[in-house]
Amino acid sequence: MNVICVYMKNKETKIDNFPVKTELDKFKTEFTDEEIRSQIKSYGQDFTTPREKIRLLYLDDERDELESFRSLYRRVFDVHIASTPGRAYEIMKTEDVHVVLTDQRMDLMTGVEFLESIVEDHPDPVRILVTGYSDITAVINSINQGRVYKYISKPYPREAMQKSIENAAEVYFLRKDRKELIQKLTRACSQLEFLLGQSSLDV
Repeated sequence: MNVICVYMKNKETKIDNFPVKTELDKFKTEFTDEEIRSQIKSYGQDFTTPREKIRLLYLDDERDELESFRSLYRRVFDVHIASTPGRAYEIMKTEDVHVVLTDQRMDLMTGVEFLESIVEDHPDPVRILVTGYSDITAVINSINQGRVYKYISKPYPREAMQKSIENAAEVYFLRKDRKELIQKLTRACSQLEFLLGQSSLDV
């Protein structure tokens, strides 16, 4: 039987949303990316889904800040803006958002509270907190409660913000690729086991 299928069958597969060591990490120590691609393509399946334009949501109760942000990055990213948490929730229900940014200091709720509130229904988007240096306590809370990828201090350089968003999106896509890879390998192994079973019956 194909060695990768044996490996996958004998391992308990676990998928979470955070960059901890996983079965896939162990799997990749056993096989190179080229070997994995070759295995999957031999079953007529692609290795990963092609990258799409980064889709992000920025929540801030200052309209001028939102419009400025959108004008800066709309040519680079698919930018969605919201001035209230309610509007942000509506956008997340209809858009497959990759990265979520939120200001910390808002009237209706803090950025940490908003990020914490979306974890259960929207665990996949990578979360970034935009805050002032004086909000260091909020930053610590956001890491513990809102599961934030990183925080960005105001004012932020344009290039630094863009790079942070791109890095966050790469984390999102890598997690997505990991899930798809395990699903495809599992499906491919099941197909191979079925074919081997059929061959045994024919004999």
